[in-house]
Amino acid sequence: MAVMIKSAREIQLMREAGKILASVHEELGDFIKPGVSTKEIDALGEKLIRSHGCIPSFLNYEGYPASICVSVNDEVVHGIPKADRVLKDGDIVSLDAGVIYEGYHSDAARTHLVGTCSAEAKKLVEVTRQCFFEGIKFAVEGRHLFEISAAIGAYAESFGYGVVKDLVGHGVGKQLHEDPQIPNFKQRRRGMKLRAGMTLAIEPMINAGGFEVVWLDDDWTVVTEDGSLSAHYENTILITEGEPEILSLSI
Repeated sequence: MAVMIKSAREIQLMREAGKILASVHEELGDFIKPGVSTKEIDALGEKLIRSHGCIPSFLNYEGYPASICVSVNDEVVHGIPKADRVLKDGDIVSLDAGVIYEGYHSDAARTHLVGTCSAEAKKLVEVTRQCFFEGIKFAVEGRHLFEISAAIGAYAESFGYGVVKDLVGHGVGKQLHEDPQIPNFKQRRRGMKLRAGMTLAIEPMINAGGFEVVWLDDDWTVVTEDGSLSAHYENTILITEGEPEILSLSI
């Protein structure tokens, strides 16, 4: 496993990529409302990304046909935007997006409430977001990678939620997906020791029901096997000599 330690120049480029991606997510979040199609979300996302001089990381990546992954309700990740898929009051929608800025990627996801949502939906979205922050308490130089995984999984499971096992977080940088893989659940081993200069995409994917997922016939969209709601929260982070730096989140 070859984990890239980023140089000061690379880190600065990734900071800029993350700042741009954070602003894209904020604008997309403001756009979410009942009556908006997932295709409209994708079109706006691509427009915003390109307006900053960036390239969408996901467009045509291994054949994916859009710039923003838009996943609704029981869709976990990789939902393909469609003109006839229209958001309704009470839906939850996960937006996964990436940008390439001067050759470097940033990757982040958010799950939004559409209109007035159930208490169950609100709690799932809130817990999934907090899973990320529970995990990065251990994203410190000298700690071990799978301490992050264990913290995410333990927090989600304390609410009775299912932690997706078929999809994981990852390193990120010059490539969208780099080593190491970062599961969201406890591992038998501790994993590699974290070093300053590592850049990681930490991304809890949490189901209100069981952890099992299936792929739809489009070969992209992943849904919960039991039809339960799913939420996704992700940021690109930098391991430093102190606290981790969240590159894709506006402060």
